[in-house]
Amino acid sequence: MKKLYLLFVIVMIAALAFPTAVFADEPSQEGDGWCSNTNIVFFPGGAPGGSFETVVYNGAVQAAADLGANVEYMWSDWNPEKMITQFSEAMATGPNGIAIMGHPGDEAFRPLVEEAEAQGIIVTSMNTQTAELQAQYSSAGFGYVGAILYDAGHALGSEAVARFGLQAGDQAFVWGLLAQAGRGERTQGIVDALEEAGLEVIYQEIDDATNADAAAGVPVFVGVMSANPDIKLVVTDHGNLTGTLETFLSSAGFGPDDVYAAGFDLSSATVAAIEAGWTDLVIDQQQWLQGYMAILQICLTHNYAFTGLHIDTGAGFAHKDNVALLSDLVAAQIR
Repeated sequence: MKKLYLLFVIVMIAALAFPTAVFADEPSQEGDGWCSNTNIVFFPGGAPGGSFETVVYNGAVQAAADLGANVEYMWSDWNPEKMITQFSEAMATGPNGIAIMGHPGDEAFRPLVEEAEAQGIIVTSMNTQTAELQAQYSSAGFGYVGAILYDAGHALGSEAVARFGLQAGDQAFVWGLLAQAGRGERTQGIVDALEEAGLEVIYQEIDDATNADAAAGVPVFVGVMSANPDIKLVVTDHGNLTGTLETFLSSAGFGPDDVYAAGFDLSSATVAAIEAGWTDLVIDQQQWLQGYMAILQICLTHNYAFTGLHIDTGAGFAHKDNVALLSDLVAAQIR
């Protein structure tokens, strides 16, 4: 069933990207694309140039080019409060659709989404699921594209324990976002998997400065590792922090083989760190698809009244044995 559904999605993308091949009776839009009447505000999530959010952005840019949509981008520094403020600003411009990162969670978004829906603005989400709002407004095009966060976190924690031969009583440092509603589910999944295996978890919340700029977290990392010299595993629940693992570890005086390191999302820096042994295990949630499919979702709903799609962008593992297969795509900022 999953394979059939994936095939359906691929066929739809191909057909809708080249509508003259399928909708032969439709009038030509002079090369502007079948979604050229649709205005969208899109949230890539972080800051321009960030390793994860740039790939999300690239997916959205490609979708806009393929489909003809008019897209405005709003960068949020991964700050949930800023995302809420920017949603109000986006709504005030009267777009046909808004593609959000779900980090603030259902309750924080609810009044704004309800207002937007009342105005006929299509809302869809990426990266962090807002399941209650999705269920409420799915018929109006509220979909989700991204990993299922708790499951992804639990999968990474379990894989790390098995792959690295960790034992009950070993210490693991988890640097995550438990305090963020919704988004914290992935961190919780990591912690649960490690504790189920009997590991002692040393937890540190990612502060706002490090959330916006991973390099700002070097003193925090060095402090945690210095205070806990027996840590055997480090897990960074943030793509940009994962891309900075070599800097974190070397700043704390560790070599590439001294501590196991795991995290989320591929970037050029992460690929280089995997190849050099600094990073051992990464979940790839294929964030380019998050950008592309969110734009496609709004275009489908605005033009053809399609309801919300639920697309799990997966939880494949990247490591030294397979990273060569992905390195060129990562360099092109597609994976």
